[in-house]
Amino acid sequence: MKKKLFAGITAVVLSAALLGGCGGAPDRDMGMRPDGAWNEGWGGTYDPPSSSGDGSLSPDSPSNTPGDQSGIQSSQQTSYLSLDRNTAGYALMRSQVYWNRKVSPSVRLEELYNYFDYDYPAPEAGEGVKATAYLSDCPWNEENKLLTVGLKTEHRVLEKARNNYVFLIDVSGSMSALVSTGEGRKSCLDLVKYGINTLVEGLSSQDSVSVVTYASGIQTVLEPTFVSTQGKPEILNAVNGLVAAGSTNGSGGLELAYENAEKYYSAEGNNRVILLSDGDFNTGITDTNRLKEFIAEKAKSGVYLSVLGVGMGSKQDTLMEALARNGNGNYAFIDTEREARKVLCEEINGTLITVLKDAKASVSFNPDQVASYRMVGYDTKTISKDDFENPGKDTGEVGSDLCVSTVYEITLTPAAEANAEIAEVLVRFKDPKTDENKEVRAKAYNTNTDSQDIAFIACVAEFGLAIQGSQYKGTASVRNVINRLWTMSDYLGMDEYKQEFLEIAKKAQDQGYYGN
Repeated sequence: MKKKLFAGITAVVLSAALLGGCGGAPDRDMGMRPDGAWNEGWGGTYDPPSSSGDGSLSPDSPSNTPGDQSGIQSSQQTSYLSLDRNTAGYALMRSQVYWNRKVSPSVRLEELYNYFDYDYPAPEAGEGVKATAYLSDCPWNEENKLLTVGLKTEHRVLEKARNNYVFLIDVSGSMSALVSTGEGRKSCLDLVKYGINTLVEGLSSQDSVSVVTYASGIQTVLEPTFVSTQGKPEILNAVNGLVAAGSTNGSGGLELAYENAEKYYSAEGNNRVILLSDGDFNTGITDTNRLKEFIAEKAKSGVYLSVLGVGMGSKQDTLMEALARNGNGNYAFIDTEREARKVLCEEINGTLITVLKDAKASVSFNPDQVASYRMVGYDTKTISKDDFENPGKDTGEVGSDLCVSTVYEITLTPAAEANAEIAEVLVRFKDPKTDENKEVRAKAYNTNTDSQDIAFIACVAEFGLAIQGSQYKGTASVRNVINRLWTMSDYLGMDEYKQEFLEIAKKAQDQGYYGN
């Protein structure tokens, strides 16, 4: 009898769930309550998917569960997706766990496993990216396999070209709310100041910085200033002297920030607006689609947008992720000083230097070897075949020296052969400076890989399925994740962030929100 994907599992967004921030009192619960009820700010719809009649899901079953929208697909259908490397979802999840909140099921799974660095093979100079495919067992469904596609981007540093950065800082009243950072209680604005101080220390004297603020009003606090011996104190004094008060004219601030960036545009440099906010856009352009259109139009000029959320996680997460995506930039979330250092110091090139423009990927499965598949993550980033084939389609951007992973749960056919080719990966992108179209390929084979990186990714993915309560979770549980992580102590010990993940999982287990 032919095996069915996820047999026995019963059938059970960019405007409604908008960045995680400090828009209210710091102890406000912005996730789900322990009784499973939705709290204000997340919202969502629920429609049970159809069933194949025996309790298993049909390949065409719709899935509208927040954060877990990818249904089961026939292997004859190619998977197309837009690539990026956002990490905000992980920091939001961590913040909710540390605040003893039930994590919102809308968490984006790819932002959990893409938070970490992995030892993927690096590309040769000029290649832009290298793709490698790995097959492994599926911990939450022993009848299936996991196919992990690992990308590693080229390490690039803009040593000669001038970086033109405009910090767009939210100084509205909500930014004065206090958050617990693990290093003492600080306001959202204090975290912004710490992050910018960290970033400025890593810039060179040829780079320029300007500062625009927005609240009830908008203003240029600092005209473009070189990060020289004389200029650096001027930049830091301007930032450190900011005070939070008023409402939030975010769109007005964006308009002024782009004006500054375009006025001092560096043709050979890296031009970028860096938005730091808790996400409360409550005056100005508040319509999500209008904001997206405005950002997308500005991105065509060559000025990209990075979005750094600050605080604990409120109703603006999806909006801020969308702004970064439409602005050809990236989205991260800062909830601690350590996270600020990670994003703005350790990963500075990946945060601010684009290597892959309009990046997208396809995964084509061999139907003789693979019966069906489901994406684990990237639910909101699938694209059509026409968009994949269209070189002019605006898709995702990926920065320098970064790892990007995509995970598929697959069912092999009864006739599947060891070592046979099971899938082909095609990555397309543009060189951000020349707009030259490029592509790389990789093959996947029916051979299990022995890699602790891949085992760790499976742990993070299973954790995500468990905290979501995903209908596809099979036997996934936080307890199982912890048990496997305990066997990887030497591996975890080499990376403080992976070591922290074990502590997060243990804390989540102790809270009792996610079953056994």
